[in-house]
Amino acid sequence: MEALYTAEALATGAGRNGRVTTSEGRLDLDMAIPKEMGGSGNGANPEQLFAAGYAACFHSALQSVARAQKVKIADSSVGARVKIGSNGEGGFGLAVQLEVVIPDLPHEQAQALADAAHHVCPYSNATRGNIDVDITVVND
Repeated sequence: MEALYTAEALATGAGRNGRVTTSEGRLDLDMAIPKEMGGSGNGANPEQLFAAGYAACFHSALQSVARAQKVKIADSSVGARVKIGSNGEGGFGLAVQLEVVIPDLPHEQAQALADAAHHVCPYSNATRGNIDVDITVVND
């Protein structure tokens, strides 16, 4: 693959209880284990960052597919939920739920756009076959 862009981040401290920064300084975050996992919850966590990245990337893919099909999707949005839990083998796994909102578009057409975006989105392509990703078109 020929890279169009490369992002760089550095985690320091104690991983989930440390700090993460990006090379250009756009992100500089304290990290903390969520309360639900026994931590303080007083910082960001990798699942939040993954959810934010996946939501933004998938929304961009959705808009790209809509443009290619000459479909207007004004006021569309994508929400992402990233779950972490035991994989039953001594490790952890992730699952993702994406909620796509495309106002004023018939459900079937919106679902077709979301399905097409799932084949374009780099996050979807990277996770396909590795984690469960559920894509649902909702009204709001």
